[in-house]
Amino acid sequence: MNSGAFYTGTYRNLFKEYGYSETVIDARIQETWNTMFFGDEDERIYFEVDDSLGYMLDTGNIDVRTEGMSYGMMMAVQMNNQDVFNRLWNWTMKYMFLTEGENAGYFAWSCSPDGTKNSYGPAPDGEEYFALALFFASHRWGDGEGILNYSEQARNLLHTCIHKGEDGVGHPMWNPENKLIKFIPNCEYSDPSYHLPHFYELFSLWANEEDRSFWKEAAEASREYLTLACHPETGLAPEYAHYDGTPNNERGFGHFYSDSYRVAANVGLDTEWFGGNEWETEQANKIQAFFADKDPVDYRRYTISGEAFEEKSLHPVGLVATNAMASLATVEGPYAKSSVDLFWNTKLRSGERRYYDNCLFLFALLALSGNFKIWLPKQEG
Repeated sequence: MNSGAFYTGTYRNLFKEYGYSETVIDARIQETWNTMFFGDEDERIYFEVDDSLGYMLDTGNIDVRTEGMSYGMMMAVQMNNQDVFNRLWNWTMKYMFLTEGENAGYFAWSCSPDGTKNSYGPAPDGEEYFALALFFASHRWGDGEGILNYSEQARNLLHTCIHKGEDGVGHPMWNPENKLIKFIPNCEYSDPSYHLPHFYELFSLWANEEDRSFWKEAAEASREYLTLACHPETGLAPEYAHYDGTPNNERGFGHFYSDSYRVAANVGLDTEWFGGNEWETEQANKIQAFFADKDPVDYRRYTISGEAFEEKSLHPVGLVATNAMASLATVEGPYAKSSVDLFWNTKLRSGERRYYDNCLFLFALLALSGNFKIWLPKQEG
């Protein structure tokens, strides 16, 4: 696994390889960023507060989530916008950071737009995205002081994520024995879409030295876990799954639905960054094949074996985007180009449910154009 961009420094632009103009691609990325962050009130999902704060609004639930805030920070560092990055991080630390109780050191997963906490519990997909976005900010722009000492903040957060509870207070976000990320710290099951082995590879280089072996093991554990959680024929993953990979349907989340869409995107980016493996290519082919004959307007909730429910997909644009991003794992695959073409011909979502779809949309645009990059530490001298 040494053919990825981490080793070569080269990022594939699948849009260009599939015949799209670089000028048009770059314009599409900039237009999407501008719409999501600075567009009209009914288009944007980013909102600024005074001269130093900003937040990402979940327009379907009218709240601010660590998922969206960490996604926005990752988008900002990839787009080289430090002002937006700092505003999001300032808002996160002001309103979401938990300073007491069993979850001290984590972030409240949901707040109202005025900053009032809706919950005093965290969601680990936010913490892992915060950590890598902070490392990338440190490497791209350099560390500042206080909470803008990005790399220090990232290291401290990752330390909390795996050592929380060792003093008897609270719970870690990763199970210390099997190295698998949990759905929430005080449970013992996972969410396949939280598994980001390509992030953990980088944490194994930049986290506190005593924690680096843990992250290396976590990367391999996550890759193995995904082979268990994704259906062997359809490629579909459940939203929640037990540690053995079987669907956890106790709360109705054992099916392929909104969270699950991200698995395809994560497989694509892991391949782009670290070279991938045979299973990731097969996984991308399977999930693209499953959706090849389906019209996005009729996407549904599915069992992981592929049986459709009456319930429609809540985020069809996001599903189109993530399925396209899987093409990074199967560039020459039978459905790779058609999946990317479908995405290219799909518009940003409008309306109240636009937040999640459009976050996945921009990530796919960045990844498929070779602009979802690993930002390495600057070489001294």
